[in-house]
Amino acid sequence: MVKLGVLGSGKGSNFAALLEGISSGQIPASVEIVFSDNPQAGILDLAKKANIRAEVIHEPRFKTRLSDDVESAVAQQLKAASVELLVLAGYMRMVKKPLLEAFPRRMINIHPSLLPKFPGLEAWKQALESGALETGCTVHYVDDGMDTGEIIAQARVPILAGDSAASLHARIQEAEHRLLPQVVAEVCAAVTRP
Repeated sequence: MVKLGVLGSGKGSNFAALLEGISSGQIPASVEIVFSDNPQAGILDLAKKANIRAEVIHEPRFKTRLSDDVESAVAQQLKAASVELLVLAGYMRMVKKPLLEAFPRRMINIHPSLLPKFPGLEAWKQALESGALETGCTVHYVDDGMDTGEIIAQARVPILAGDSAASLHARIQEAEHRLLPQVVAEVCAAVTRP
């Protein structure tokens, strides 16, 4: 049983998909702790309802990343909770050295595009505005770049005539909710393999 930590900034729909995968037996893991940099994030409420420790990250200085001392404190708490794999599920900040060193090749992220296309914020809008015929989602290892880590798996989503940003985003999220649990299950199986 692999011990997971989760970082998220939003409502927590990918986290909910992970919890479903764990409860169904698809993912051989348990979530030990959830962190959010947004005190109002739905992911914190989902964690509390599931009796999982939920913590707010307080970062007064930066909007797009954590200062080294704050990120080091998060890494220490994750280690103290015996976290073996860190999952970024809608976490909206860049990860830097303290977490990268604490979880080398043990940190994955889900991103709403077929990377390397459309990194960064609101990737579904970027895809729609570009005139692309398809987009999707990617699970990748986290490195110090913006959505540049090694790709683990992708799921394709067609862009339909008449799609709005909202309708496209909703379909990408459906794909994310299938792909993330599948990849986490595979990574957990690899972690526990002798």
